Amino acid sequence: MIEARDISKAFDGRTVMNHVTATFEDGKTNLIIGKSGSGKTVLLKSLVGLYEADSGDILYDGRSVRQMGRKQRQGLRQEIGMIFQGSALFDSLTVEENVRFPLDMFSDLSLADRREKAKRCLRRVNLDNADSLYPAQISGGMQKRVAIARAIVQEPRYLFCDEPNSGLDPVTASVIDSLISEITHESGITTIINTHDMNSVFSIGEHIVFIEQGNKLWDGNQDNILQSDCPELNSFMASARRLMEIGK
Repeated sequence: MIEARDISKAFDGRTVMNHVTATFEDGKTNLIIGKSGSGKTVLLKSLVGLYEADSGDILYDGRSVRQMGRKQRQGLRQEIGMIFQGSALFDSLTVEENVRFPLDMFSDLSLADRREKAKRCLRRVNLDNADSLYPAQISGGMQKRVAIARAIVQEPRYLFCDEPNSGLDPVTASVIDSLISEITHESGITTIINTHDMNSVFSIGEHIVFIEQGNKLWDGNQDNILQSDCPELNSFMASARRLMEIGK
């Protein structure tokens, strides 16, 4: 479980996250939703440690990040997997080398064992025969699956996904959603997904946090989101539904 406790963040004197408190549950797909510029990306990056919150604290299974020393934070990073919005693959490395990269950097395993772990993760995302290809030789959806394989190769306890469906068609996006959800439940990972995709909300949104202008205004799940009494969330959902209808 990951807890955000009263965390705030400002840039150049402008508050973008205002005393946010939220809990993200083990073994579930936890979604952060909100308009562009709402603060959801800042929240995710603060949780993962890419930003340092100005105040408040973040706890990983009861461990306070603010109280951690440098070595403890480095150890925590080994427990985290990250899927970036643009996949962030290395163009000069093959698919297998991309997946193996965290192991090459941080593991004491032999090359044979590192290669086997990378291949096992590629099989898990249904890319058995793509290991010798380069990112430019595969589709955007396949690149996302490579990014998932790389994120899980160190068997993380926590998985962060920044707009994993960005740029994908609805069918491919559904495949990515299903993979992330399956991996979350198989391994009991705490997964946090920053998304604007309403299809994701209704297909894998087990726990949802809604952010508006840097404030957490609502949390719940896919079953009760349509019965919300939060006007800002209802307005956001109505706008999202209109965009989905236009896109059909």
